[in-house]
Amino acid sequence: MSIVLESNKKFHFLCHFTPFSYLCTYKIEKVMIRRVVGIGETVLDIIFKDDQPIGAVPGGSVYNSLISLGRSGVNAAFISETGHDRVGQRIISFLQENGVETSCVNVYPDSKSPISLAFLNDSNDADYIFYKDHPNDRLEFNYPEVNKDDIVMFGSYYAVNPVIRPQVTGFLEYARSRGAILYYDVNFRSSHKNEVLKLTPNFLENLEYADIVRGSKEDFEVMFNKTDPDAIYRSQIAFYTKKFIFTQGDKPVELRAEGGFKKQYPIIKATKVVSTIGAGDNFNAGFVYGMIQNGITRRVIEEGLTEKQWDEVINSALRFSSKACESINNYVNIDFGEQMKKELIY
Repeated sequence: MSIVLESNKKFHFLCHFTPFSYLCTYKIEKVMIRRVVGIGETVLDIIFKDDQPIGAVPGGSVYNSLISLGRSGVNAAFISETGHDRVGQRIISFLQENGVETSCVNVYPDSKSPISLAFLNDSNDADYIFYKDHPNDRLEFNYPEVNKDDIVMFGSYYAVNPVIRPQVTGFLEYARSRGAILYYDVNFRSSHKNEVLKLTPNFLENLEYADIVRGSKEDFEVMFNKTDPDAIYRSQIAFYTKKFIFTQGDKPVELRAEGGFKKQYPIIKATKVVSTIGAGDNFNAGFVYGMIQNGITRRVIEEGLTEKQWDEVINSALRFSSKACESINNYVNIDFGEQMKKELIY
């Protein structure tokens, strides 16, 4: 019988019975709790509806995912940077309030934190304008500890930005060498369309690092003028990595994997769609939560997931994504997070 004494120790109670004796032995051993480490940008999202501001929330693609994971009881840490101002202070304190480690979020004294304006249309999808006042992009950090079967999340422009590319690839190399699972969300905005040619080598290198890739219809339309998942998988993805998830708004999710495996998953509709800003980021959060919940380890990744395992993790992704659309915030609500904590099995 095994009894968990605390988060990093397990107590084994072994009893041996014989006709003449009763012997009990005890053993203490360390049990590693899987961690999710994200690397990405921070931003304050100011949200508009009918050209009037209706909210302001800390954000950033990977940031949003980690807030939802932290609320759901997952051991999470973030690597990033922010400005030395009230916005930056709020960005960091909000991570801490939601259980995300912030020791690797760098604060630059001569910088202001980035701002984005998100304008919701009649369908509550967003168009963005970004404002960034950093003198230079620069990422200086100490790597948080990464162990085998931990999960690293990376993506968006942050993952292809040439200025901080050496630091990002250095961390990805370290994580891979430690046996982590790397999850890459392409998340390439149309505002960077004029940089596609310059950034494509970095994108392809990210595919080589990645164990699982998620991209949206919009991402590949901007980058390669393609919207068919099979064509994208054959020409852009499969050579580098076999596990590919293609999302397309309110249309079904398309999955492609090794051995010619393919499957389509209908989306889970939100009770009421208030904002889709965090839909993709929370799909990522739910997928990673599902990997931990269902014991998807490095070994499982290398051997290939079964259809049942794919069903479980995609369903988890869709649940998180749907829930995030029910408010103007970029993450699942606290009540949903508490429910996920109860369901979480490390």
